[in-house]
Amino acid sequence: MIDNKALTDFIEKNLTDTEYFLVDVKVSKENEIKIEIDSMGSADIDFCIALSKKIEEAFPRDNEDYELEVGSAGLTSPFKVKKQYLKNIGNEVEVLAKKGKKITGELLEATDSGFKIRTTVKIKEEGKKKATETSVDMQFSYDDITSVKYLLKF
Repeated sequence: MIDNKALTDFIEKNLTDTEYFLVDVKVSKENEIKIEIDSMGSADIDFCIALSKKIEEAFPRDNEDYELEVGSAGLTSPFKVKKQYLKNIGNEVEVLAKKGKKITGELLEATDSGFKIRTTVKIKEEGKKKATETSVDMQFSYDDITSVKYLLKF
């Protein structure tokens, strides 16, 4: 089986000094390798192909056979690394909290420990018939959420 750490180190080394960053590396027991990359801009298929060829050269199939898939993180896939949060600052995101609550809002910031969104909530003030909408900033720890993803609107 291909060594996941050696493969991850190789990929990260090859992404250094590029606009791309590693999102995920999965190596199954059947030697099916799935690699997800992303960039602060858009991910280019030609870059994925070139990276795939470099991996095949560094990890020859003559030594060990494997299936390889190199692709970009999907637009609506959950974020897996901090750089995906940073890339989406200013965009609408959907947060699924571990408590099962789904919240949408604008991603304001991302730090090593969590992130902040601005969302709209309805608040009913005492003595008023209708609730009014107001913007609220919400802070989340990465441990408090199940997933966060870009909110695609049509």
